Amino acid sequence: MTTATHGTLHVHHHFETAEQQYQSSKLGLWLFLVTEILLFGGLFVVYIIFRGLYPEMFSQAHHFLDRVLGSVNTMVLICSSFTMAMAVRAVQRSESARASQLLLITFFCGLLFMGIKYLEYTHKFHEGLLPGIHFHNAELTHPKAALFFSLYFMMTGLHGIHVLVGMGLIAWMIVGCNRGRFDAHYSTPVELTGLYWHLVDLIWIYLFPLFYLIS
Repeated sequence: MTTATHGTLHVHHHFETAEQQYQSSKLGLWLFLVTEILLFGGLFVVYIIFRGLYPEMFSQAHHFLDRVLGSVNTMVLICSSFTMAMAVRAVQRSESARASQLLLITFFCGLLFMGIKYLEYTHKFHEGLLPGIHFHNAELTHPKAALFFSLYFMMTGLHGIHVLVGMGLIAWMIVGCNRGRFDAHYSTPVELTGLYWHLVDLIWIYLFPLFYLIS
C-alpha cells in the first residue's frame, strides 16, 4: 500500500504523511490483536489444564452442546469473513455501494451468529446448566460438571462480546461507505475492521472443536 492510496485529507496533525499514519494504524491494531491472542491463549491453557484433570467429565458434559448449531455458527462466521474480505477489496477499488452491501451481509451474519448463541444459551438455562446456584442438571453426576459450563459460558461469552464490538464497527463502516467517506484513497478504517473481524472468526474456529467436538 503506497502513500498515494491514502489521501492527505484524513491525515491527523501528529503524523507527517498519510503513509506514516496508515502504517502506525496497522501497527497499533496488530499490537491490540496480540493482546487479544494472549487473553484467549491464557483461557485456552486453563481449558487444557482442567480437561487434563477431568477428561471423563469433559467428555460427558460436551454432549449437552448442540453440534448442529455450533457447526452452523462456524459456517456463518466463515462466510462473514469472506464477505468482509470482499468488502475491503471493494473499498480499495472505490466501489462504495458494493462495499456497503457486503458489509451489510457481514453485519447480518454476526447478527445470525448471536441469535443462534442466544438460542443455545437459553436452552442451557432451561436444562439447569448455568453454573452457580442455578446448576441443577440431574443427568450430570460428576461433582465438577459445572466447571465445564463455567469455561463454556466464559469463553464463548467473551467471544460473543467481541462479535458485538465487531458488529458495531461494521455498522460504522456501513455509514461511512454510504456517505462516501471510504474509497481507494482512504480505506484504513475498513481494512482495520476487517483484520479485527478475521480474528473474531479465527478465535471461534478454535473454540468450536474445543467445546463441541471433544470426542
